[in-house]
Amino acid sequence: MCRWIAYLGQPTHMEDYLYDGERALCGQAMKSHEAKLGVHGDGGGLGWYDRKPFPGLYRNAGPAWGDPNLRELTAQLQGHLFFAHVRASTGAPSIFVNCHPFRCDNWLFMHNGQIGGFDEVRRGLEHGLDDAAYRLRQGSTDSELIFALLRTNGLQHDPVRAIEVTLNKILTQMRQAGVKSAFRATFALADGDNIWAVRWSSDAHAPSLYQRQNCDHLLLASEPIDEHADNWREVPANALVHARRSADGAVNISQSFLFEKVA
Repeated sequence: MCRWIAYLGQPTHMEDYLYDGERALCGQAMKSHEAKLGVHGDGGGLGWYDRKPFPGLYRNAGPAWGDPNLRELTAQLQGHLFFAHVRASTGAPSIFVNCHPFRCDNWLFMHNGQIGGFDEVRRGLEHGLDDAAYRLRQGSTDSELIFALLRTNGLQHDPVRAIEVTLNKILTQMRQAGVKSAFRATFALADGDNIWAVRWSSDAHAPSLYQRQNCDHLLLASEPIDEHADNWREVPANALVHARRSADGAVNISQSFLFEKVA
């Protein structure tokens, strides 16, 4: 399993979210409070938007807390939208191309969770990719495959519809393969102005995801990154959070339940 944070708002330095206290993301990588695995040392990464229409990307297969380049970058970098991720592998090798976030054109994607019986459904899901999405894959994770499926299923034109179709196709493939274990995930997508984030599970045990309240920005995290528990609320299971940054810098946030028909 993994830990991640997503931010959308006024440009801000990123190091505060990664290094400020033991509950910041790199602290969670060493000692998580809500994940199955306490240590997340199988890689880390950062994706951010600044003045260009496409995001910057930094990934490293080593433990994020011991990566001096990540600390140097986040001390200087500012962004109005950024993703940060620390990885605990569920099977795929701990190599650079399997680290999150994943990027394609102006899009970023990161994920926590697991497709149940992935080895049994992987080939069938790969057959469902269009040629462009198939060619863009570099690694072997179920996470990157989900991103490729989203692109195949119309991400660039209708992200919410692409999410619904992708969830349905994964579950259909699992049923056809006789997989009994669950498909559980939290994931986030961004295009530079918007974030779409999902907390999802095919059973009653969706991975944790929290949203910070009483602020003028969107901050989502796998678990709270500070000690102020009252400032955080858990995102409901099988919900989608959408945030958009307007031209004046204001962030508009909405939440919906769009997955009741997924079966």
